[in-house]
Amino acid sequence: MIALPQKVLVTSAWPYINVTPHLGNLVGSVLSADVTARYYRLSGADTLLVSGSDTHGTPIEVEALKQGITPKALTDCNHAKVSVLFRRWGASFDNYTTTESPVHKEFVQKTLLEIQQHGYIFSQDTQMLYCVHDQRFLPDRFVEGKCPYCGCEKARGDQCDSCGKLLEPTLLVEPYCTLCKTTPVVKTTRHWYIDLSKLSEPLSQYIKDNQQLPANVKNFSLNWIKEGLKPRAVTRDVEWGIPAPFEGAEGKTIYVWIDAVLGYVSATIDYFQRKGQPEMWREFWFGKDAITLYFVGKDNIPFHTIILPALLLASGQGYNLPWNVSATEFLQFKGQKASKSQRVGIWIDEALEMFPVDYWRFFLIATRPESKDTNFTWAIFTDKINADLNDTFGNFIHRTLSFINSKFDGIIPIPSKLDSDDQAVLDSVKEKTTQIAQEIENGWLQSAANTLIAISRIGNQYLNTKEPWNLMKTDKEKASTVFYVAAQIVKAITVISEPFIPSTAQQLWQTLNLPGTVEQNSRWKDALMPLEAGHKILKPQPLFHKIETDENKLDEQLAQIRVNLDPK
Repeated sequence: MIALPQKVLVTSAWPYINVTPHLGNLVGSVLSADVTARYYRLSGADTLLVSGSDTHGTPIEVEALKQGITPKALTDCNHAKVSVLFRRWGASFDNYTTTESPVHKEFVQKTLLEIQQHGYIFSQDTQMLYCVHDQRFLPDRFVEGKCPYCGCEKARGDQCDSCGKLLEPTLLVEPYCTLCKTTPVVKTTRHWYIDLSKLSEPLSQYIKDNQQLPANVKNFSLNWIKEGLKPRAVTRDVEWGIPAPFEGAEGKTIYVWIDAVLGYVSATIDYFQRKGQPEMWREFWFGKDAITLYFVGKDNIPFHTIILPALLLASGQGYNLPWNVSATEFLQFKGQKASKSQRVGIWIDEALEMFPVDYWRFFLIATRPESKDTNFTWAIFTDKINADLNDTFGNFIHRTLSFINSKFDGIIPIPSKLDSDDQAVLDSVKEKTTQIAQEIENGWLQSAANTLIAISRIGNQYLNTKEPWNLMKTDKEKASTVFYVAAQIVKAITVISEPFIPSTAQQLWQTLNLPGTVEQNSRWKDALMPLEAGHKILKPQPLFHKIETDENKLDEQLAQIRVNLDPK
């Protein structure tokens, strides 16, 4: 492990709040960030987890127009709903805010004026697509067409999801208005741009020098710079958004991706203002002992390795640049991209109606799409839960604690001298505990979750080899030692499982009759602090239950839940 930083700011991509996120949205951002933040808190670092709802941008306007309501009405309702859902998922945000926050709006406008004063923002007349039928310019999600680079049929005005290229609406081949499907005309308007080309050299150096960036993120970003950075519009001809602060920009708003990425800073400012410590945010953004971690999907890489660092550099304030950007591949559903209209995928509210949250948290992290797209099927889900959580993790813990409860009156037995096998098992658990910490710090969360299961597998193998139930008849002292050792493995698992399955970890903490909560009253190093002989535990309850429902039945349950949650 590297030396732990004193301050860690963990962030997750701000979800567009036009719809409820699906599992693929969740795993790469909020869930990955939460696991990481929980680990750093346990490790003793001063840790903050911040994010928020992206309430601006054309996706919001498009959805509001479809529903016949205002963007604010849509985002207020959805922000409240999603905030509750994230809490139910165990997301331990210190601040989950919105881009409508007054603190955020003020910070964005102030920062853009600083960037303009440093000579990185200019204005010019430009040709933009305009819908005569709807009498509006067509930025971003208001226009679709063929990608000029890869030929994808449904590229948007700001980005192609297929090849990841950032676009301008006028680059699209055969464009059409997403509202009325008519072909737009070209019209002149004035916009304000950040000149990314002036920042090519410092951005390239930052990415090359950053040893933490995963290879996929680093290579993608350097290739992007190599192709040549061009000026990027920071204003839009839309009504909904943060008013542009530039002289002569009346009626313009800030491009949503400029707006949203600055939210990581404003959310930190907002948190400390509400705590009555208005200057403390600076320690997380300027301190040399502080790092910032970003968890995003692969389609968001350029916004976090190019756009955000460019804004921070151009402001001239000396902000810490992203220390690491962990970008996941896509989670597909039975081989298809999630689509609510086509009923493909599982949304985060639906999932919680089917199984307990820790089933989902474990599964999503243990199959996290880190190097390639992954595919969700009910068969993969049930196999992972049954084999790993129920038959391995749950089985080892329940058989250990149940035996101590029934044969030792719930008292951790007094061990005799540990033999080489006993010590080897404890050494192996210590090694795996260190390994999990390294994996989390390196962003290898999938490996970390599976190493957690490996510890319980070690415990099961130890019990199967020693057969303490037989030793109870022939050598009770040795049986006592075996269950003392097994209890220490349970204690270790309790602490190190907290980032992944916090509800289960707390249930275990209470069963072990330890004070307070595992989240508030333990540290990572406590995983290896022994439960003392003579300590009284409580009667254990099963942690998990086997899933025996077949795939067709699960599909039927999901369909009914979907109807119940959204009768429309």
